[in-house]
Amino acid sequence: QVQLVESGGGLVQAGGSLRLSCAASGRTASSYVMGWFRQAPGKERKFVAAISWTGDNTGYADSVKGRFTISRDNAKSTVYLQMNSLKPEDTAVYYCAAASSWYISRIRREYDYWGQGTQVTVSS
Repeated sequence: QVQLVESGGGLVQAGGSLRLSCAASGRTASSYVMGWFRQAPGKERKFVAAISWTGDNTGYADSVKGRFTISRDNAKSTVYLQMNSLKPEDTAVYYCAAASSWYISRIRREYDYWGQGTQVTVSS
């Protein structure tokens, strides 16, 4: 069992930055692929970024590539999502997720554990 707790969301103006954190606890939490997804009101939850358990491999949605950076600190069992050049369309609830797969997945159903989400609102 892995527990995930997100933090760092908030209100920011367009062009600004935020850094989300996801603290993981539980057995072998650092060995999971970690991902970030987001869900805007009335829309489905979508993939944002993911990182391998070693941190060597990452993947991004095209909509955030070049603006967002995912990283992890296994010593702290924490995953980060640095979000720069934020746009109003980035407004959503952001969820951290953990997958026991050996590859980076962009598919929601392949993630086994989820956090409660943190709200990010970008004003124009």
